[in-house]
Amino acid sequence: MSAPVASPSRWRGVRAWFDVRFRSPAAIYGLIVFAAFVTIADDHAETVGEVLLSASSSLVVFFIAHVFAHTLTQHAEHGLWHATLDGVRHGAGMLYASVPSVLALVFADAAGMSVDDASELCGWATFVVLGILGYFAYARRRAHLVMRLLGAFATACLGLFIVVLEYAVH
Repeated sequence: MSAPVASPSRWRGVRAWFDVRFRSPAAIYGLIVFAAFVTIADDHAETVGEVLLSASSSLVVFFIAHVFAHTLTQHAEHGLWHATLDGVRHGAGMLYASVPSVLALVFADAAGMSVDDASELCGWATFVVLGILGYFAYARRRAHLVMRLLGAFATACLGLFIVVLEYAVH
């Protein structure tokens, strides 16, 4: 008779939820693209609400394009419905990862902050999320604490550098 399999711990469940939503290429891409959209909207928006609306709607368009591309390339093997649902699941991280930055903008709007200050707060939220992702990437490799911290900082800096490049191109 075999021993019963232990159910996963609560922490493992939380980590799995986090990984699916935030630790995917689509999530990291969505986070960086959203921050770039905020930076671009910052130049022409008069209110924080306009920045939020412009950046959010642009991200949703990119999400729809991602789902469309996924569906188009997968529907021959899996059928249209399955391919579309898989595309939504695969790309949902783009939307989830922007939530901390969206909340920063909502907070900034509620606090009556200027568009420039709200954009800066959103940039810091992006920096923190990228840093957390970088830290855990190094932690999964069992890196020493100093390397985890350096990796987190480097990851966040590289992500914001990409945002600045995107802004410069537009």
